[in-house]
Amino acid sequence: MSLKILGVAVVAGVVVVAVLPAAGDASAGRTAFEKRCTGCHALDRDKVGPRLGGVVGRKAGTVSSFAYSEGVKRSEVVWDEAVLDRWLTEPEAVIPDNDMSFRLNDAGERAAIIAYLKEAGK
Repeated sequence: MSLKILGVAVVAGVVVVAVLPAAGDASAGRTAFEKRCTGCHALDRDKVGPRLGGVVGRKAGTVSSFAYSEGVKRSEVVWDEAVLDRWLTEPEAVIPDNDMSFRLNDAGERAAIIAYLKEAGK
């Protein structure tokens, strides 16, 4: 009987692990960031979009050198991993009246980019 319980526990553990979001790979994130994001963003300077170095933990619209949309300036959003994931999926759903038109459907790429941004901000 204890083997049955152990078997159920193992299967339940596998199911739980399978549904948890995978942590991103910062190394792969750097490559994805360079491919997907550097047309508009850099870590250390503003471009078409604001600098992204130190973005994790920062309140949206607070890089003083960047001209944000009114929606972003009024926002109370603080960039954490979950918010960045939603933002990269559908920016308008996170902050209406923003100027970001880019969307990234690949969850693995989003996770990797977010891991890179988090590591690069240390």
